[in-house]
Amino acid sequence: MMKRLVFLLLSTVLICTMSGCNYKQVVERSDSDYGSRKAHDPKTIKAKAYGSLSKDSNRHNNTFFEYSSILSGKVSSVNGIASAIVMITDKNAYVGLMLDWTAVGTKSSGGTEEQNNTGLNGGVYNADTGSPFGTSGVLVYPYNSYFSVNDHNNLSPELKQTVAELIRQYVPTVQEVHISANMEFVNYFNQFAKEAWGGRSLTPWIDSFNTVVQYHFAGGNVMPEPITQPGRYTPSESQMRR
Repeated sequence: MMKRLVFLLLSTVLICTMSGCNYKQVVERSDSDYGSRKAHDPKTIKAKAYGSLSKDSNRHNNTFFEYSSILSGKVSSVNGIASAIVMITDKNAYVGLMLDWTAVGTKSSGGTEEQNNTGLNGGVYNADTGSPFGTSGVLVYPYNSYFSVNDHNNLSPELKQTVAELIRQYVPTVQEVHISANMEFVNYFNQFAKEAWGGRSLTPWIDSFNTVVQYHFAGGNVMPEPITQPGRYTPSESQMRR
């Protein structure tokens, strides 16, 4: 009888331990965890699908770009991402992300949070000035906004891999997938998307688009030209940081 009790106790402990391990593995391999980076995680064992994959110095010299509502919706549905704007060019895919911290490890390292959303507790918009007013035409802002990450290198590699593989499922011909959650990058993409939503051609904006992506992904020294038409976001020089 004693041997049987000991056997049952050990079996119970083993089952509970295995269940806990299985649960942990499921979480680590899901899109709820971009921070574990454990061996055999499906998000880490495949070939790198994002970023610069060649030495082509002209990789960001795109001849056209278009907004993809389908891909924007697909990427927006990924856990940890509040919303996304996806642009497809003749060469690459470019993705602007807004994060909501609903997944672990979306930000891999570096710096403090760029958004201060504490004003909501006091019924104001800007916690520093006490102003109840926001800024129209800006998608991502330092106050009461979805979250941004200044440097795309500080985004989780697992998150970028997940997004890139998703895009490549639908557009397998893209050469590279470049992803950023930079505040100004996303705000520029939002303005480009507004042109598409309004049924207007993006052709007049190709030079501005190339300047933006070269600045953020290829160490470009040229600041993107401000978008100055009525109702559009015009970042200051100090705001245009990488």
